[in-house]
Amino acid sequence: MRLQAFPAYALYYLLENIALTYTSASNVGVIIAVSPFFVALLSRRHLSCRFFIGFAAALSGIAMISFSGSSLSINPIGDLLALLAAAVWGIYSMLSSKAAGYGYNALQTTRRMFMYGLIAMAPAVVISGIDISFHSILEARNLLNLLYLGLGASALCFVTWNSAVKAIGPVPTSVYIYLVPVVTVIASAIFIGERMGPLSIAGTALTLSGLVFSQRS
Repeated sequence: MRLQAFPAYALYYLLENIALTYTSASNVGVIIAVSPFFVALLSRRHLSCRFFIGFAAALSGIAMISFSGSSLSINPIGDLLALLAAAVWGIYSMLSSKAAGYGYNALQTTRRMFMYGLIAMAPAVVISGIDISFHSILEARNLLNLLYLGLGASALCFVTWNSAVKAIGPVPTSVYIYLVPVVTVIASAIFIGERMGPLSIAGTALTLSGLVFSQRS
């Protein structure tokens, strides 16, 4: 099955966002960070001890960042959905690598993925009964948010991700997912004035150390 006909990224976002309705954002953030582990398993390549040590260190650092201002709580349904989302992201990364082998460039892959993803997402919108108000969409603040999410966080993100997968492979690329909570905590300190506590700083250092250690393998 060609990657363009497999809307894995749509399923990933559905699972992740539904998970957020059942469990905390902190739980989802930590669980999604295991995506590189699924990519590594699906790649069937030999992995050295460095990868697993770096994985454990980075995941510990992410947990420290995520739970620095909240307490750990177990929510089976939401946590399981988040884990399934991480597994689907692993599948998406492997299929992206296969598409690169067919000679498709990153822009072609992303464009077709979005088209099939939108088609796959439509039934979910109908079933969920979401009331889409076009008047509210056209409000300046909402429109700017949607433009950022569509062009920046989605289109540009996936084009660069697919390019990276083609250039260095799915496993090394997936490890950079560890940086997401690090960038988040730093950006929140810069743009909205949130204070980085000792646990967040220690978690950031541990996550970066785990990333570097993993990549050296």
